[in-house]
This record gives sequence, structure tokens and C-alpha cells, in this order.
Amino acid sequence: MYGFHMTSVAATIPETETTSVWTPTRLGWLAGLLVLAVLAALPSWQNVLDLALRSSEYSHFLLVLPVVGLLLWQRRERLATAQPQYSMWGVALAALGIGMDFTGFATQIDLLKDMGMVIMLVAAVVAVAGWRWPMRAAPALGALLFLVPVPGRVRQQIALPLQEYSASITEFVMDFIGQPVIRMGNVLQINGVDVAVAEACNGMRMVVALALVAYAFAFSMPLKPWVRIAILILSPLVALFANVLRLGPTVLFYGHADREVADFAHDVSGWAVLVVALGVLWGSVALCRWLELPIEPEREHGR
Repeated sequence: MYGFHMTSVAATIPETETTSVWTPTRLGWLAGLLVLAVLAALPSWQNVLDLALRSSEYSHFLLVLPVVGLLLWQRRERLATAQPQYSMWGVALAALGIGMDFTGFATQIDLLKDMGMVIMLVAAVVAVAGWRWPMRAAPALGALLFLVPVPGRVRQQIALPLQEYSASITEFVMDFIGQPVIRMGNVLQINGVDVAVAEACNGMRMVVALALVAYAFAFSMPLKPWVRIAILILSPLVALFANVLRLGPTVLFYGHADREVADFAHDVSGWAVLVVALGVLWGSVALCRWLELPIEPEREHGR
């Protein structure tokens, strides 16, 4: 009901205004349509918030809006020169989002509902600003896709191999430093204590969270498109490195400290490795610059 109301309201927007500034009227339309977009997909937004607060696997949802804000801020000069124009394409996008949301509820396909949620939000922007402004803000709007929960089947295909590789590498590292462990699949036994890799360091959480960090890093730096693509493609390797970096000390805590201390170390390290991963990305770019590799555009027209 809210979604169709959003479409009818957007259809009444005047099409003749072409002012190059964001007037109070235009900002009012934008705020109103964004509110209607959220109301149109309110169950999906409530699900996103519930997952972010309840499940550690989806805690990266809390980082999405700050990343969107960062990328918008870094592109503020380019966005300031983009002439906003009211566009009926926003209505078409809203209809698409509403249709996906309705179909998702009818077929119980969560991916359709969640994609519809994001499309309706973008539709509000297109309706008020036209295509030029959203195109210049594309990296920021693209970050909204990280609000779409990864389907369970895809999560398993990524998380299980990552956990197996992490357990195998951690076993090697523990033996190397003189801490013998016994590995049984994804379970590492140390000092008579079984530590499941899924418990000590959830692979999927790290993959998606570090992919978001890599995305924010790639599009906040003045890099050539192929470098940005390479960073995104290689982000799973960074996730694997961060997993092992986190899993080693976590296993030691579970094997030699109280359970409460080990749980605390596990929770803190989950956020700490994001900082480490960002340092790895920053160091890699710094190394490429030191080697004078052509990773930056010749002329920077805004990030």
C-alpha cells in the first residue's frame, strides 16, 4: 500500500524544474520519497535491523550507511556540479522495486524482497535528481547492496571452504610455533579443548565484512578502475589472511584461558581484524606507489 502511494506521489512531481541547486523544495521531495521508500519495504528494513543487532554474521550492516556517507562526502565536489532534474524514471524504478518486493513476499524469495528494498531507495533519488547525480554517486549507492543478506546456499559455499582452509593453515602455524594441535575437519583440539572454527572465527562474517571494507577502500582512493576491480576480486584472500590472523590467538585463548576470557577475545578480535585488513590494503597500495606502478588515474576528477 505504501509502495503504490509512493509511485502516485512521485508521478505528481513537476517535470519542468531544472534548477542546478538543491532547493528546499527539492530536498523536501527527496526526504519525503525516501521515507515512503522505507515504508514501502518496511518489513525488509526491519529484518535488516534485526539481523544487524541479533546476529554477528550480519553486524556489517551497521557499517553500510557510514560507508555510503563517506563515499558521498568524498564525491561532494562532483555531485555539486551535477544538475538535478526531476525524472519519471524514478517512478519506473519504484514500480520495479515494488514488483520485486511483492513477488518476493508471494514466492518467499528473500533475495527479491531485499533487492526491491534497495531499488526503491535508489528510485527516490532518481525521481528527484535524475540520472546524472546518481551516476556520479554510483559507488555510494552501490554500497547499499551490502544490506542485502547473502542467500544461505551461497553463504555455505563460501564459508565452508574458507573455514577448512583457515583450520588447515592455523594447524600449520600452531605446529610451527610449538603449540601442537589436532585437526579434525574444521575442529582444532588444543590442550584437550575442542575449538570449532565456525565458533572461534565465523568465516562468512569475515568475508562479507572485509568485502565491504575493501569496497570502501577501493572507491575512496584515487585508483584506476582495474585496480579497484582487482582489490574487490582479491578481497576473499584478505579475508582468509584475516581469518587465520584472528583464529591463531583465539585458539590459544580457548585452549589456555577461561571460557569467558576466550569469548571476549573472540568478539574483540572480530572488529580488530577489520582494521588489520584495512592496513593490509593501504600497505599494498603504498607498495605499488613505491614501485611506481601506474595504479592512479593520470588526472583525478574527483574520487
